[in-house]
Amino acid sequence: MLLSSRRAIAEAIGTGGLVATVVGSGIMATRLTQDVALQLLVNALATVAALAVLIWALGPISGAHFNPVVTLVAVVRREIGAAEAARYVLAQIVGGLAGTAIGNVMFDLPAWQASAKVRSSPSLWLGEVIATAGLLALIGGLTRTGQGRLGPALVPAWIGAAYFFTSSTSFANPAVTIARSVTDTFSGIAPASVPGFVLAQLIGAAIGAALTEFFYPRVGVPEPLDLPAAVHPAPSDAVSHGG
Repeated sequence: MLLSSRRAIAEAIGTGGLVATVVGSGIMATRLTQDVALQLLVNALATVAALAVLIWALGPISGAHFNPVVTLVAVVRREIGAAEAARYVLAQIVGGLAGTAIGNVMFDLPAWQASAKVRSSPSLWLGEVIATAGLLALIGGLTRTGQGRLGPALVPAWIGAAYFFTSSTSFANPAVTIARSVTDTFSGIAPASVPGFVLAQLIGAAIGAALTEFFYPRVGVPEPLDLPAAVHPAPSDAVSHGG
């Protein structure tokens, strides 16, 4: 029970830290410059840096999901139990909302305030499908090939790139999307736009998970929580990780 609590707390802190970074850096960016491209760059760089640190620091504890669709895919693959997954998702949503409050209050804004920024169109939903599919395919590939140690570098790299090449600026996370609906700032999304984004993220997660199964089919029976060893180990892993 203590281990489960530790994992859930890690998920709450990780998701909260990520959201606080997204919200806080967005506010800071708009106060530093009126150039929208530069605002997005500041927001992206801060997010990439914080995400790298959070994954590195908390990954060994909880697997650093920080994202309900990552947890959902893990449940479907039987890598995590339903009860553990429920604790994860609850922690992610609560942590995200806390992160929004921290980001807002740091800049003398109300802790929570509904966003007025409408983000609702097929092009934005497509951007979310692509961003989330790429994220889940990347995570799946890292897990199945025993390259999880590259997660702190490659996952933020994908998110950073998707900030600029997707129309939606890559939310790719239902908990983060919900949390960003209660900040009326640069990074906000109107509450009415949340369902469309979350649906797109679920579709993207399913596509990303399917790509993982196609390119890296599982061998053997899954273990609880996160796979403790590579399913398809790289030749060098047997040497660098003691087999």
